Amino acid sequence: MGSEYTIRPARADDQPTLVAIVWKTVMASERDRDTLLAHPEAVQVPIEQLTLITACVADAADTTAGFAVVLPRPDGDAELDGLFVDPAMQRLGIGRRLVERAKELARAMGASTLHVVAADDALAFYRSVGFVETGVTETQFGKALLMRVGLN
Repeated sequence: MGSEYTIRPARADDQPTLVAIVWKTVMASERDRDTLLAHPEAVQVPIEQLTLITACVADAADTTAGFAVVLPRPDGDAELDGLFVDPAMQRLGIGRRLVERAKELARAMGASTLHVVAADDALAFYRSVGFVETGVTETQFGKALLMRVGLN
């Protein structure tokens, strides 16, 4: 099934489906589940981020499999602000393809580096697609690793 999907630009009308994918991911993560259930307002996919130049969606057959959101940073680089793949469709290459498309979006913004704040359970994935650790940051729910990948 890994090759039976397409990556397309996100649209505002994708928002309910994308929020549902975030919730499926949250519910599959023992580490984050209780915290985010206590703070459901933290699970958001703002409509204004779902544009041709900032977000992409992976569709598989008749379902949405995942999405990525890339936002420009004040320093001229870009931030992978969201990357989610439906837990039932993980490990099929969808996340890797979404990262490749996110890199293209970041390049189109003029960025030379794509940054991400990585959850512990995503570290191996981000390392496998070329991100390297650059530090630690405090998030709303605790410490997380900062990572980046060059866009050359």
